Amino acid sequence: MATLTVREAIYYSAQIQLPDTMTVANKLARAEDTVREMGLTSALDTRIGGRSSKGISGGQQKRLSICLEILTRPRLLFLDEPTSGLDSAASFHVMSRITDLAAREGMTVIAVVHQPCSEVFELFHGLCLLAAGSTIFFGPASTAAEFFASNGYPCPPMRNPSDHFLRTVNKDFDKESEEKLQYEPAVADEAIDILVNSYKSSDTSEVAKQEMRQINEMDRRMIGRNRAGFVTKTLVLTRRSFVNMYRDIGYYWLRLAIYVAISLSLGMIFYNVGYGPDSARSRSSMLMFIGTLLTFMAIAGFPSFVEDMMIFYNVGYGPDSARSRSSMLMFIGTLLTFMAIGGFPSFVEDMKIFGRERLNGHYGVVTFVISNTLSSTPYLLLIAVVPGAIAYYLTGLQKQIDHFIYFALVLCSCSMLVEGLMMIVATIVPDFLMGIITGAGIQGIMMLNSGFFQLPNNLPKIVWKYLIYYISFHKYALQGFYKNEFSGLVLQNDLEGHKTITSEKVIVELFQVETGHSKWVDLAILCGMIVIYRLLFVVIIKVLDMAKPMLKGVTLRCYTKSVIHGLE
Repeated sequence: MATLTVREAIYYSAQIQLPDTMTVANKLARAEDTVREMGLTSALDTRIGGRSSKGISGGQQKRLSICLEILTRPRLLFLDEPTSGLDSAASFHVMSRITDLAAREGMTVIAVVHQPCSEVFELFHGLCLLAAGSTIFFGPASTAAEFFASNGYPCPPMRNPSDHFLRTVNKDFDKESEEKLQYEPAVADEAIDILVNSYKSSDTSEVAKQEMRQINEMDRRMIGRNRAGFVTKTLVLTRRSFVNMYRDIGYYWLRLAIYVAISLSLGMIFYNVGYGPDSARSRSSMLMFIGTLLTFMAIAGFPSFVEDMMIFYNVGYGPDSARSRSSMLMFIGTLLTFMAIGGFPSFVEDMKIFGRERLNGHYGVVTFVISNTLSSTPYLLLIAVVPGAIAYYLTGLQKQIDHFIYFALVLCSCSMLVEGLMMIVATIVPDFLMGIITGAGIQGIMMLNSGFFQLPNNLPKIVWKYLIYYISFHKYALQGFYKNEFSGLVLQNDLEGHKTITSEKVIVELFQVETGHSKWVDLAILCGMIVIYRLLFVVIIKVLDMAKPMLKGVTLRCYTKSVIHGLE
C-alpha cells in the first residue's frame, strides 16, 4: 500500500502472519530483525509511495516485498528476480542474507535471477538453465562452467559465468542480418542443440532424475504454518485499511469535497421548494439524484451536472411542484451512490494486494470482506451525513430529525451497495477503466428500471418489470425516500392554494409507490442486498479459484503427459 510507511507495512504484516502464540512484542521484534537483514532501517518511517506519490526507491520496494515473505521463515520460498533494481553490492548483500537465513532456518529458496554478478552467482547451490523451452543444464552451479567447456563453449577468463551462459544460448539477435541463407543454422540454435543433447546423456541428468524419483516416493504430507487467528487478522486488516483510506485522498476525501460542493448547488437550486403543486416533482427529482446519479456526474463531468441542475431553479408552488419535488429528491439521491465509482481505481489497487496476500496464505476472502466493510463504513457515514444534511435542509424537506436520519441511512446503504457492486466488478474486470465503464453500465440499467424515468406500471413486463425492477436497489431507495418525505405532507392542488391534496395520494397516483409495506422494509431490503453483494463477491472468488486451474489443466494436460513420459 503506497500510503503506508515501511514500518507500518512490516508491522501489520507481522501481526497478520505470525501466530497468536507469539506476543505482540515478539512479533515486532521479528519484524525489526527482518528489516535489518534487508538493510531497510534508514527507510522505516518513509512512505512506500507509488505512481502518484514519491516514496522509497524501486530497490527498497523489492527488499520490502522480500521482508514481508520471510517473516514466517517459510519452508519454501519463491523469489522472482529479487536482484532487479539493485546495484551489485546491494544484490550481493540481499542474496547473502537470504542464503544465511535459508541455512539457519532450513529453508529452500528458488529464485529467478536477472544478470547476477559473479559473487551472487556463487551463492547458488543449484542451477537450472533453460532455452527455448528445453533444459540446458540442471545440477550443481559449480559444475556448470565445466559442462559448457566440455561441449566446446568454455567461459573466457575474467568473465562472469552467468553472462557467458546467457550469451551462449540467447538466439534473439542471431537472425538480424537478412543476408544469411535460410538454411544456415543460427549460432545459438546450434549451441542449444548440442547442449540439450549432451545434458540428456550426462551423469548430471541421471542424478537429477534419480533425485526426482526419490522425491516422488516420499511420504506426501501437508506442511502447515501457524497463523494469527481470525479475530486478530480482521482487526489488523481493518486498522490497516482504515489508515489507507484516511491517507488516500482519492478514496473518500475528494468525493466528500465534491459532494459538499454539489449539495450546496443542489440546495440553492431547490432552495425551500415549499408545498405547492410543483413541489412534489422537485422533491422526487432531488431524491432520485442523490440516490443514484452522482457517479454518472463524475464520469460525464461537473459542468454538465451544474447545467442540468439549473432546470430546477426556483420551482415555486405551481401545479407541477409535486413532480418537481420528486425529481429533486431523485437527483440528490442519485448523487452519492454513483460517485462511489470514483473510488474504483483505489479499490483495484487494494484488490491486487488482496490477491497477492491471499494466495500467499496470509488471510482469506471472508476476512478481507469483513475488514473492508468495517473500515469503509465510517467514511461512508460521513459522506452520507454531511453533504446530505446540506442538500436536505437547504431544499426544505421535512425538518423532523427522524426523517433526516432515515434519509441519511438510505444514502449510506446505497453507497455501501455500490461499493459491493464494484467489488464484484473489480474481481471480474480488474482493469480500472473497463471496470468503471462496466459498473456505470450496470447502474444505468438498474436506474432506468427504478420506476422514476418510466412509471412501474408502464415498464415492459418481461425482463424489465419482473426481473430488473425488483433487483434494482434504486427502486427500494427511491420508494423509501418517497414514503419518508411525503408521509404526513399536505400539498396545494391549485395555483391559488385553495385546494389541498395529501401526499400519500400523490405518491400512489403520481409515482405509483407500493404502500403495502413501510419505509423501514425498504431500508431492510437495502441492508439485505448489502450482505448479498458481499456474499456474491465471496462466491465469485471461490468459483474463479476452482475454474482457473480447470481451464489451465485443459491446455497443459497433453504437455504434462509428455513431460512425465520423458522422466520415465
